[in-house]
Amino acid sequence: MLALILLLIFVGLVVFTATYFNRKGKNESVDIVINENPECCGAHEVCERDNLQIIDTKIEYFDDEELDVLAGISPANYSKQQVDAVSEVFYSMKESDVAPWLRSLQLRNIQLPDFLKEEALMIVAERR
Repeated sequence: MLALILLLIFVGLVVFTATYFNRKGKNESVDIVINENPECCGAHEVCERDNLQIIDTKIEYFDDEELDVLAGISPANYSKQQVDAVSEVFYSMKESDVAPWLRSLQLRNIQLPDFLKEEALMIVAERR
């Protein structure tokens, strides 16, 4: 039993020493790649389509022009019908359209109710 413990300690020290000296001489560099093209080229892990930052100021509508009446209104002041209208648009769209829709709402100064905002951000995070 004692021999097994000593053998495990010895193997651990050998692995530690080898790893330490192997890393000591290497300077690892990180390459930063900036994609100038705002379109998704498929050559990277996170697509710009799922990015929530506003890159272009062109407003894209998702068959939701009726939501423009909510521009500048706080979600706390939405009526039940207005919340239902936003919910209907949100729940009827594809997951791939959620991030562009959120950008569109930002450009139009329309805020989502908190429960929808959490769901939308969760969908965008899952797609990344």
